Amino acid sequence: MAQIHKTAIIGDGATVAADAIIGPYCTVSDRAVIGSGTELVSHVVVAGNSSIGSGCKVSPFAVIGGQTQDLKFHGGFPGVKIGDNTVIREYVTINSATNDGDFTIVGNDCLLMAYAHIAHCCHIGNHVIIANACQIAGHVTIEDMATIEGLVGIVQFLRVGSMAFVGAMSKITKDLPPYMIGHGDPLEVRGFNKVGLERRGVDELGRKAIKEAYRILYRQKQPLAQALDKIEDELEQTAEIKHLLKFCRASEKGITR
Repeated sequence: MAQIHKTAIIGDGATVAADAIIGPYCTVSDRAVIGSGTELVSHVVVAGNSSIGSGCKVSPFAVIGGQTQDLKFHGGFPGVKIGDNTVIREYVTINSATNDGDFTIVGNDCLLMAYAHIAHCCHIGNHVIIANACQIAGHVTIEDMATIEGLVGIVQFLRVGSMAFVGAMSKITKDLPPYMIGHGDPLEVRGFNKVGLERRGVDELGRKAIKEAYRILYRQKQPLAQALDKIEDELEQTAEIKHLLKFCRASEKGITR
């Protein structure tokens, strides 16, 4: 049987795994699902149509599944889905999606540090690190293995690419391509994420290709379409290069250059 503190309030329809731990003064809604081995330390609110996977740990005063702040909300049961082995620290807020049946999504093995806010309809990938007090607006996508340092603001409907790195106190107003390092207000690309690529196991061929792609995109001052064509025509088409090209060509808000 789950360890549920006597002061916790668990909705009658909630699904709580047998080995979950629900600490003092937590509130779990009727529609919530708490996975195997997950711990709500204390004073955690899991609201609405929210599910938390296995092996997660949620620190005090986090609120998961609070109603969207989008004024287009017209009722129903949107929610939040959180994967496995994700750590959510103090005072993090993750809002539900806006439309009935839609979800704000946080993947597996993520670390969301204190006071971070993830708004409605965001999609956060796997192995993502979001540091203290980041403010992420609605409909933002952060791809796998990206790192966002503290006090970063991200405008709605933008994307941060896989293995990208965003320096502290930056403001993101256009898509940041995969594997790049961005910093500043407004954001500027300062290089490619060499250390991140190495740590994430990208081989030497992939790293060299990204280094050359960075030079073409950011040092040669060519129009974007021309630079992307050159990357496609002249560079080894590694998995990383293919993803970079796909990301940039799909951008609706433009990429940071």
